[in-house]
Amino acid sequence: MPKEKRKPGRPKKKSNAGRPTVITENTLFKLEEAFAIGATDTEACFFADISTAALYSYQRENPEYINRKEALKDSLVLKARNTIAKDMPNPGTSKWYLERKRKDEFGQVHKVEATLSIEDAINAINEAE
Repeated sequence: MPKEKRKPGRPKKKSNAGRPTVITENTLFKLEEAFAIGATDTEACFFADISTAALYSYQRENPEYINRKEALKDSLVLKARNTIAKDMPNPGTSKWYLERKRKDEFGQVHKVEATLSIEDAINAINEAE
């Protein structure tokens, strides 16, 4: 059978042959579920049963997905902040929050004093030998 001749100047048709993508709607759902609970790329790929290479390839083809992934990862931090904010009427939570956010003013100070004489140091060295 002779090959079909293309007319000059017409682009060659893209073949549909090749391996189908592993990133299906179900895979995206699983990835998003994992990212929403703070999973790393590796953990999310394991959960979705794909390779990290497949995820990164998908991100190259769909760069907007990178922003979506980061937003999902940040959503867990936002949920935690919201939980803390809702519990602020609790004095224990308020104290805990201030100790971490305003350390200079509310942080716990642990003062340690130690005195050591040269004689004590020499004696300790001699005893060790």
